[in-house]
Amino acid sequence: MSAEAVTAGRTALGVELGSTRIKACLVDADDPTRVLAVGSHAWENRFEGRIWTYSLDDVWEGVRSAYADLAADVERRHGVVLETIGALGVSAMMHGYLAFDGEGELLTPFRTWRNTTTGPAAEALSTAFEQNIPLRWSVAHLYQAVLDGEPHLPEIRSLTTLAGYVHGQLTGERVLGVGDASGMFPIDPATRDYDLRLVETFDGMVAEAAPGLRIAELLPRVLRAGEPAGALTEAGAARLDPTGRLLPGIPFCPPEGDAGTGMVATNAVAPRTGNVSAGTSIFAMVVLEGALAAAHHEIDIVTTPAGDPVAMVHCNNGASELAAWAGMFGDFAERAGAPLSSDEVFEILLREAEQGDPDAGGLIAFNHLSGEPIVGLDEGRPLFVRTPDSRFTLANAIRTQLYGMFGTLALGMRVLSDEGVTIDRMFAHGGVFRTAGVAQRFLAAAIDTPVAVGETASEGGPWGMAVLAAQLLHADAATLSDYLDRHVFADAKTVTVDPRPEDVAGFARFLVRYEAALAVERAAVAAL
Repeated sequence: MSAEAVTAGRTALGVELGSTRIKACLVDADDPTRVLAVGSHAWENRFEGRIWTYSLDDVWEGVRSAYADLAADVERRHGVVLETIGALGVSAMMHGYLAFDGEGELLTPFRTWRNTTTGPAAEALSTAFEQNIPLRWSVAHLYQAVLDGEPHLPEIRSLTTLAGYVHGQLTGERVLGVGDASGMFPIDPATRDYDLRLVETFDGMVAEAAPGLRIAELLPRVLRAGEPAGALTEAGAARLDPTGRLLPGIPFCPPEGDAGTGMVATNAVAPRTGNVSAGTSIFAMVVLEGALAAAHHEIDIVTTPAGDPVAMVHCNNGASELAAWAGMFGDFAERAGAPLSSDEVFEILLREAEQGDPDAGGLIAFNHLSGEPIVGLDEGRPLFVRTPDSRFTLANAIRTQLYGMFGTLALGMRVLSDEGVTIDRMFAHGGVFRTAGVAQRFLAAAIDTPVAVGETASEGGPWGMAVLAAQLLHADAATLSDYLDRHVFADAKTVTVDPRPEDVAGFARFLVRYEAALAVERAAVAAL
């Protein structure tokens, strides 16, 4: 039956370009909970000229590699060749700066979300727009280029995100899903398109320094979930699958950002729902019932893939430092003659963390490999700090790494709590949640809210993108929320962990120390 779905094209494919892996996920379009095949490709950003970047050659090498891995998985599992797909969608890391000239040539190296070089622009735009404009947003990068008088400005003819770029190369369409677009320029909640009042404001701000620059002419056209976004061209098919097996004509859904696919993967697209996505970065998305009372630098206002307003707490640093610690213990196990897989190392360490003290024994960990705007850091320095009387045990050391992963996130979520934002339940996804219950329990303590993890928690964004692609083939679904409720999550199984009072109190004590010790982090940045 699965082979028939593949050969008949009753499938949907999601491809997501994450920070460390490019993943592809093929699902049954009639039942998207059935994953038919997967593929992946490992890659890493580069720090060149003090800019975090990926080359476009690396983008295409990775996309082709992930697709080839997926196609090979189809043959292994189902004994058929992948030649067509019912619908396809691309998602990627949000925000950043990809500027092209009229011939489609990249004008500067891709500036990713991880860069924190746009402080003056973000501050000026936040004041002018009367809402928080984060450092990583595309409009902040563009305005910083104006402030710096960068020579490429007169040649710009288009701006997009990484997902929008890949989608455009495969389909020839210069479009973007509204969720991803909301990280380029503010969205008007009434029109679910770029805010025209702020478009005029921006054009006025750059009129003298960059005459002729009109941001509306540069931005991709905005589409909502469920709207058609073009089809795979012959050139696109050859670019994705150089073997020539993949046929053109496959319909595409709007390209989206990884925040939007995380919301879809956890069915957190309705008001009073939210999700936490943990990977290289970690962020929380909470769908709002109404506007916030004030602007906050800790909170970004973005949208769901359907265009509904969302409060986003985005932290540049997530699970990478925890992974580095796990790698060190894996090396020790191998040298001790008892080699363990990565999953086994994580299982042992996370289970041990459950035995730690509620406040992690007085230890402090900072996971800041790069700058962290929420706490005012332009650069990061991973630190592990303890006092002479702290309880330095393996359980506490790993527990404090998990607490540290959620530390900055908790500071942002505290702002939403103070605003009176109500969350019925948070959903979590990402690899760290594969070890059942542990990271989930500590996240519940950090935000003092029940946290649910579903069967698709480790599938994450690529699966969420495949679900958005599958929606194209279900015209009976009136809204994205309706489609998810009826076609995807109707029989979904989730496990919900309520915050334990002792964990909540312990994390609160940890967070007090964490905030105080930020002075140590800032001193390290200044000194090293």
